[in-house]
Amino acid sequence: MSRTASPSAKPDRSGMILGVVLLVLAVGLFLTPVEAQLWVKSLHILAVIAWMAGMLYLPRLFVYHAGTRPGSAESELFKVMERRLLKAIINPAMAVTWLAGLWLAWNVFAFQGGWLHAKIFLVLLLSGLHGYLSASLKRFARDERSKPSRHWRIVNEVPTVLLVLIVILVVVKPF
Repeated sequence: MSRTASPSAKPDRSGMILGVVLLVLAVGLFLTPVEAQLWVKSLHILAVIAWMAGMLYLPRLFVYHAGTRPGSAESELFKVMERRLLKAIINPAMAVTWLAGLWLAWNVFAFQGGWLHAKIFLVLLLSGLHGYLSASLKRFARDERSKPSRHWRIVNEVPTVLLVLIVILVVVKPF
């Protein structure tokens, strides 16, 4: 059997990834609280890195995609790249980031501290941007080009600004 199936025939691995994460969290029930905290914190950091990599790369793909002719080979290639990035990396990484982050907020910080509330607010903004990029991907998939590449260059900077603010809040805990 040939493995040259269409790009859309690839299985969605996000369910598998989420299953692994839930398994890791379940195993955490058998760890001491300190061990569990360290494992969940590690998982959270890894998920944030993956989520941010995708959130920085997807708008960059949109910059280039906006400059292609609808229906062209280049446009079709960007559609495949964008969809795979969103489904295989960005969506699962966001889910893991939220699950592990909320676990930490509840079990380690008891939702205490102004810095944590500010961080959660910024992560909500980042999640909103994630939703905007997901909706934009669907528009690109329909060959709708409502925004110029300049718009996507600006949008590409937003995750960086949010990331810098979030890291400062987590490390410095200014309030």
